[in-house]
Amino acid sequence: MQTPNRTRGTRARRSRIRRFGSMALVVTLAIQAAGLTGQVATPALADTSPVTASQLVPIPAAMEAVPGETFVVGPATRIVGAEEARAVADALATTMRASTGYPLPVSTAAPQPGDIALGLTDDADLGDEGYRLDVSGAGIQIEARRPAGLFYGMHTLRQLLPPWIESPTVRPGPWTVSGVRITDTPRYAYRGMMLDIARHFQPPDVVKRVIDKASAYKLNVLHLHVSDDQGFRIAINGRPELTAIGGQFSINNDPGGFWTQAEYVDVVNYAAAHFMTVIPEVDSPGHTNAIVMSYAGPEANPVLPDVNCTRNNPPQWNLTGAVGYSALCPESPNTWAILTDIINQLSAMTPGPYYHLGGDEVPASTLASTRYVSFVDQEAQIVKAQNKIVMGWAEISQANFGQPGSPPAVAQFWNNGNPAGSGGDTARRAVQKGMKVVMSPANHTYLDMQQFVGSPLGLSWAGRLDVSQFYNWSGTSSDPATYIPARTTGGVTLPAVTDADILGVEAAMWSETLRTLDDIGFQMFPRLPATAEIGWSPKTHADRNLASFVSRVAGHGLRWQLQGQNFYPSPQVPWQVDVAAPDIAVRERTVMGDIASVSTPGATLEQVSATVDWGDGTSSPATLSGTAGTNKTANGIYTATAGHTYGRNGVYQATITATRPTGSTTAHFQVVVDTCTSTVSGTHRGPLVVSAGVTCLAGATVSGPVTVRPGGSLVATGASIQGPVSATSAALVELIGGSVSGPVSLAGTTGEVEVEGVRISGPLTLTGTNVAAAPVLAGNVVNGPLSCTGNTPAPVNNGQPNTIRGPATGQCKGL
Repeated sequence: MQTPNRTRGTRARRSRIRRFGSMALVVTLAIQAAGLTGQVATPALADTSPVTASQLVPIPAAMEAVPGETFVVGPATRIVGAEEARAVADALATTMRASTGYPLPVSTAAPQPGDIALGLTDDADLGDEGYRLDVSGAGIQIEARRPAGLFYGMHTLRQLLPPWIESPTVRPGPWTVSGVRITDTPRYAYRGMMLDIARHFQPPDVVKRVIDKASAYKLNVLHLHVSDDQGFRIAINGRPELTAIGGQFSINNDPGGFWTQAEYVDVVNYAAAHFMTVIPEVDSPGHTNAIVMSYAGPEANPVLPDVNCTRNNPPQWNLTGAVGYSALCPESPNTWAILTDIINQLSAMTPGPYYHLGGDEVPASTLASTRYVSFVDQEAQIVKAQNKIVMGWAEISQANFGQPGSPPAVAQFWNNGNPAGSGGDTARRAVQKGMKVVMSPANHTYLDMQQFVGSPLGLSWAGRLDVSQFYNWSGTSSDPATYIPARTTGGVTLPAVTDADILGVEAAMWSETLRTLDDIGFQMFPRLPATAEIGWSPKTHADRNLASFVSRVAGHGLRWQLQGQNFYPSPQVPWQVDVAAPDIAVRERTVMGDIASVSTPGATLEQVSATVDWGDGTSSPATLSGTAGTNKTANGIYTATAGHTYGRNGVYQATITATRPTGSTTAHFQVVVDTCTSTVSGTHRGPLVVSAGVTCLAGATVSGPVTVRPGGSLVATGASIQGPVSATSAALVELIGGSVSGPVSLAGTTGEVEVEGVRISGPLTLTGTNVAAAPVLAGNVVNGPLSCTGNTPAPVNNGQPNTIRGPATGQCKGL
């Protein structure tokens, strides 16, 4: 794919190169150069060889490389599939259009060579979430028994594409996928993440962003902790006090908040569209101070003191992180009236099979064991009446599950003690009673734990947990099924927790110290993908180990940077250097500006250097700039800026090599100096499409529309274009004199824009340019409206007003 080029129009102007970002820090770099070539090069990202399965997370169950086969995504590529695949196809197209600039139409037509095809199959071996992905030079096919499998296959394909596919703006390409055959199914049916919106309130949009990121790593459960001592977060009809009183605070007296039922349903539906099941949790009988304060505190009306079994009488707000002091009373009819309303309404709004009643951290000094058991037994029956499966923290294994009339239940194991000793007993007792277990040992899955000494985010009571602790649960083992062996105590042997007992795994994000989406992201990545791989990938896979995982996840740092996703650049991960260098077209033989984007997670500007080979044997200085990381944010993508003057016109093949202590990467780019790569004069019959390079119309007549694709450049001097002109993410557009018989639409141009002295039979629209010098719209006659929005800087007319037969709006008002 050809990328941003610039060339000379009819009048001399200084060279301009698009600038990609703000410059917070600056370091001088050395630049070197080599020889001139007259051949036209294909622009490239760093290391243009296709991404291989060595960067896939989670690692697929089975995959086989297909040597000699490479699929190239291009302007004609379609995404096709049955109507059942439409939502997945649309999601893939949306991501790829932004970065490639290609139209990528979504169609229900029969697949043809060159297509990306998604389809359903009746292959029972794939189960409800498995998929098969085949890549050859002729096309890509993803098939599954259910749309969930197509969704997971789509995310695998995204990881097979170069990381820059995640860019929200057009990048150079090429967009290649190595030949591969993948058959993939999950190990566990339950692969979850818990998010606490009770201690620190989070609005629905933040939770949706978490769903986006968690589902991309094939997690299928969102466990929402919606109530705790510090706040109650979901409106319950008929009980406004739960949110009016119970929802007003967050921990440390930070602002509270709550969701309406419509907002909750919207999040549940959004999760379902991403194949995640929501499990609501209202923790009880402990962690209930917000509920108690709603009914027995000083603001309650009426006051119901019989619900209060906290250690404080009357109750009082405690907005610290203290635990174990609050409880609802199992003997109170008001307790059960409140909980019945909560359980019934949340269950009605949540189509998933589970309701999580909490049940953790209720010491006997707060509520005696017999009263605790009575509480859980009664609440379990309310949950059962709503046709939900009871779920709770592993302490609920004390209750009378496994008895006649008791409902089925799932215990979520979270203890961080020695699993071979008494630390694993809650899970063993759950298995003894026939309960299923979700594995969430705090010292291996709690995302709120600090990742390094001195971190401003997270706690450390379960340890400081980096990637290695998340991946290896016991020594070098990452197998949940061997984590809790059998144990004999008091002459009684408690059973081991085996695969037959384990429903799945879940990583938990408690929010005592987490206020923002960036805080959540910093704690999620790269640790959450480790949990995702433990839940998805077969334990016998040769690459299912820590060394392989950190090598593979290293390639995801750039993806997260492009997505605007914060993460912790852990020193345990060998982060890569990636470079994107768009082609450049210059006038007056001078390059001056931003020439490349450099991704190097965790490396400061002082740790990165770069070398530019300009292709002509000369050298010049350059700068590297960008946003530095902090102790709770990752660094941004850096920008390489350079200045260079060529001795003569021509097409030069240049390279930029970025180096950090752990390695280097080279990207190729082309510099077109005062040169048209294609010139049209006389008459061109039919449409004209500019896909790459610099096309010059020298007094030409084009009897049809002119379309400039991403990265292409158009210079029309005195031309007569008998049709519309449209350019999307073009490198440069100059229309000087002449006429256009139709509308002119210029969107997202990355370089110089000049429309001067042109007669236009239709509207002129300019949107989304981001260039060093202002776009010029001067002296034109526009038979229609003139509209300009989202351009940086705003367009100018250089003192030559336009004649407009229609309204001039936005940034063009007054031009």
